[in-house]
Amino acid sequence: LEPLAAEHWGYRRKARLGVRWVAKKGRVLVGFRERGSAFVTDITGCDVLHPSVGDRLPELARLIEALSIRDRVPQIEVAMGDGPVVLVFRVLEPPSDPDLALLQEFAAETGFHVYLQEGGLETVRPLTGQGVELRYSLPRHQVHIDFEPLDFTQVNLELNRLMVDRALALLDPQPDEQVLDLFCGLGNFTLPIARRARSVVGVEGDEGLVQRAQQNAERNAIGNVSFHSADLYGDIELAPWRRDQYDKALIDPPRSGALEVLDLLAASGARRLVYVSCYPSTLARDAERLVHGLGYRLAAAGAMDMFPHTAHLESMALFER
Repeated sequence: LEPLAAEHWGYRRKARLGVRWVAKKGRVLVGFRERGSAFVTDITGCDVLHPSVGDRLPELARLIEALSIRDRVPQIEVAMGDGPVVLVFRVLEPPSDPDLALLQEFAAETGFHVYLQEGGLETVRPLTGQGVELRYSLPRHQVHIDFEPLDFTQVNLELNRLMVDRALALLDPQPDEQVLDLFCGLGNFTLPIARRARSVVGVEGDEGLVQRAQQNAERNAIGNVSFHSADLYGDIELAPWRRDQYDKALIDPPRSGALEVLDLLAASGARRLVYVSCYPSTLARDAERLVHGLGYRLAAAGAMDMFPHTAHLESMALFER
């Protein structure tokens, strides 16, 4: 398959920025941690971050320098879809009232929406008046995906749209077919597939993502999809969705791959499988099992430049029985 590529600069809409107060320099560094190190690289901008954030790292550093807890802010999560930018400040102790006033002033001046995280994911909350809905669209499939700031979404929105288009073209779901989508997340592939298939079952390990995937189905008025929470690397023999037969399947696993569910896919009856991979090594391993152990044929494969200017590569492969 032809490689998929989109804009090479300013594409990144999700990121974790490292923050560090450096007493010897007398200032705060905001950027990215060096590989295998706790050190934050001293940079004034990032050309792969969306420019609304990538061009404003010095402003963020000056903001944190002005806080009473400048040495207690280890990171900032950046999240955006088609519209607003959310910055989630991880704080190791509560900000003072003057700190909160500075954060509110910064939000008003920049247009950013400021959230705080004082502990686990359940502690993420917007400052007063800062809450906002994050959303991205898949226009060719008439789907909108709503998400929370720390939910997993693809960092490269334009490439994600091309990726979904290709996955649908390869899978080619038909109106009389039932499709299985494993590691489905928020429904990034599930909901577009449901626009064309008879029914779709999405399975994901994160219960919060499953709930939001179901909400996304309801918001898009898609009624032929069901979502289930399950540890796909654990024991799923008794899972109710396993008893069904499927015509086709799509999987989008993490770096560890999908070896544990390949036999399940073969037993499900799926005669066509689209495999979206973020790590070529585990795709190669799983392809060996599918082709030499489970009776599939590798029909097509191609690379996707989700992270331009890095060594990271995503890929997609089509397998047929």
